[in-house]
Amino acid sequence: MDIALLSVSNNVYSTRRIAQEAQNLGHYIEQVDHTQCSVKLGGESPQIFFREKNITNQFDAIIPRIGAKVTKHGVSIVKQFEINGTFSSARSLSIARARNKVRSLQIMSQKGIPIPETLFSIDPDTIEEQIELLGGAPVIIKIQEGTHGLGVILAESQKSAKSIIDTFYKMDTSILLQKYIAESNGEDIRIFVVGDKVVASMKRISSQEEFRSNVHRGGKTEKIKLTKKEEEIAINAAKHLGLGVAGVDLIRSNKGPLLIEVNASPGLRGIEAATGINIAKEIILFVEKNCKKKRWR
Repeated sequence: MDIALLSVSNNVYSTRRIAQEAQNLGHYIEQVDHTQCSVKLGGESPQIFFREKNITNQFDAIIPRIGAKVTKHGVSIVKQFEINGTFSSARSLSIARARNKVRSLQIMSQKGIPIPETLFSIDPDTIEEQIELLGGAPVIIKIQEGTHGLGVILAESQKSAKSIIDTFYKMDTSILLQKYIAESNGEDIRIFVVGDKVVASMKRISSQEEFRSNVHRGGKTEKIKLTKKEEEIAINAAKHLGLGVAGVDLIRSNKGPLLIEVNASPGLRGIEAATGINIAKEIILFVEKNCKKKRWR
């Protein structure tokens, strides 16, 4: 197959690994920086350009690795490939939904997937009431489109929570509030889903100075065995968002596993190192299986 790997750089670990495994399996793969792609509409048919090169019909499949800062443009590029009949490992709508934490959690709640008690509002006059609706401080405050743990704040007192929330409202920054699950102890679980199966999972443990367990924030990782319920939640979460490749984050609470986030462009470095599983190969095998139009070289 001819595959476009939509990523800003070959220097990113996940990009290199996916490209390597595609080549090992005999495919042509090209890193295409979606921030340097343009779409031309009108005329006989839409066209996609990478810099000055017309790539409209060059690829059988794309693997999007869209960063948070360029979500809207990246999603538009993915959408145009879809319209042109190119297979994508993640649909444009799915990427957009996963990137918006509120929309993602609304879908999870609608489908009966357990999540922490969550509240979103833009009313600066009822902040104390909002905090009380979640059982009072401490509360978790999240920017709706943050990533790698950025924009996630633990407000330990009512006073600090009120101050932080008020500041975000005045900055016109979209946030959500979540009940703090004390028994999770700064730990969460990253589950890597490809297609309709879990291919790898790891526990992420926060450092002593940091409540967020993200590897980018200095968290440690270790391989973990999932319960059947945790596997079901992860697979269903990816399915409900329409993601062929997804990183699903859960925490363990006294009431059972709770979903906290679904990532449409999950990183491979930490989880491949923790588990020893060749996840990049699983992604290419998924594309092989599902891409209908194949121009084998």
